Amino acid sequence: MNKQYYPLESMLALIDEPNRTACQNILNDNLELFKTVQGSAYNHHTWLGGYYDHIMEVMNIAIVLYERLNSLRPLPFSLSDLLLVLYLHDVEKPWRYDMGNDGKLDNKPHMDSPEKQHIFRDKKLKEYGIKLTPEHENGIKYTEGEAKDYSMHKRVMSELACLAHMSDVCSARVYFDYPLVDNDSWVGAKRVKG
Repeated sequence: MNKQYYPLESMLALIDEPNRTACQNILNDNLELFKTVQGSAYNHHTWLGGYYDHIMEVMNIAIVLYERLNSLRPLPFSLSDLLLVLYLHDVEKPWRYDMGNDGKLDNKPHMDSPEKQHIFRDKKLKEYGIKLTPEHENGIKYTEGEAKDYSMHKRVMSELACLAHMSDVCSARVYFDYPLVDNDSWVGAKRVKG
């Protein structure tokens, strides 16, 4: 099994066109912002640059999970699909927070609900010309779980969404403090800011 930790740009190159170029444009246009904002307010990747590190981490985890699971039983979606969903699942976060007087992150007023955050994300994806299939949309919507949409009468989360969710949970709850600044045991892993 490959043990290499890939830089974000290398993983974006694995996304199929037309979305590859659009994803690269999002990164190029917002690189400094992505490398200066936290990944979350408290639970994971809370340092400056943590957003960038979380996206890089979750995509690397996805490659490992995808390769292993797909070798056991073929998955009904591509690695490109999975990487696209994970790259975009939190794309609103860099614009979501303000630092409060207490030193903690607060949602900006125009992003203070999940509905407003989804509207912002959809506008950002449209701005860059991202083309999503219904499967991609389901994957992005449920990367963080089914929550109130769970049903015992129908399957809500697709296979793609499930593997995206597994990757995100692993990053946010198992590897919440990775990559390390130095001496990370995953070959090539290192935080964007040290």
